[in-house]
Amino acid sequence: MSGARRGVPGRIGGLDVLAPLAVEDERRLYPIIREGRRADAELAGGAVRDPARRRQLRRARLAGQEAESTLLRATFGLVKARVNERGYRWSDEDLELAGVEGLVNALHRFDPDQGTRFSTYANYWITKLVNQAVAQRAGLSDAEMRRVLAYQRLVRAQPERRPGVREVAAALSVSVAVARETVQLAHDLERRREGSVALDDLDDRRERPPEAPAWVIDELRRLTGEDFDAFWQYTFHAATLSELARARGISRQALAKRLERCRRAVRESPEAGRLARWLDEQ
Repeated sequence: MSGARRGVPGRIGGLDVLAPLAVEDERRLYPIIREGRRADAELAGGAVRDPARRRQLRRARLAGQEAESTLLRATFGLVKARVNERGYRWSDEDLELAGVEGLVNALHRFDPDQGTRFSTYANYWITKLVNQAVAQRAGLSDAEMRRVLAYQRLVRAQPERRPGVREVAAALSVSVAVARETVQLAHDLERRREGSVALDDLDDRRERPPEAPAWVIDELRRLTGEDFDAFWQYTFHAATLSELARARGISRQALAKRLERCRRAVRESPEAGRLARWLDEQ
């Protein structure tokens, strides 16, 4: 098949990565895979006594397995694309394995009779598991990851400029404070791209925390306790999550959880409305 023979550089799990298949090449594999799975099920049942029939079934099973392997290897590029898209290095084994797990899940669940291309169906599962791995690695909650992805889609929709915080808030239907936090999380992920310079060298657009009235400082100190400085600096982009965690000698995940507790305490505070109004004015 023309699509299967056009190799592209790279190997995953000992397998060569193939170029994406053309639609017609991909669809030619489906009946071979179906027949191979039926043959495997028949052989596993142990009811086939005729040697010639067993040989026929084993050939069909092998052909089906080879077709599945071709389909997987021709879809590995989607794994690479989703990992790179999320701002992490392709060499990150955890994310690579997550994407491949999603791809294998897709292969086992895929029903070609539904009329959807395998690559289209697989992209959903690859994206889902890569997103879960990114969220876990970055210490993000599901809600934070969803907001980061929505922000990234917003940025891709208008590549000529970066949307302002208030524009992000309107697009995501969140407060300005939450939008600012989402932008910071997305920027932290972007800084992990392969070839990026050190985090300390990427502070040109860092914001200076605003001057706050005494009641804001007092209330936030009461709510956040020993994490006030980290909460304040992170909220106003004065430092990245990585830098704050490194300065405290803890992991990003651990600090992210502590900051989430701070945010929850602020949201549940009797002064939450007043604090939100002040933050929205900044």
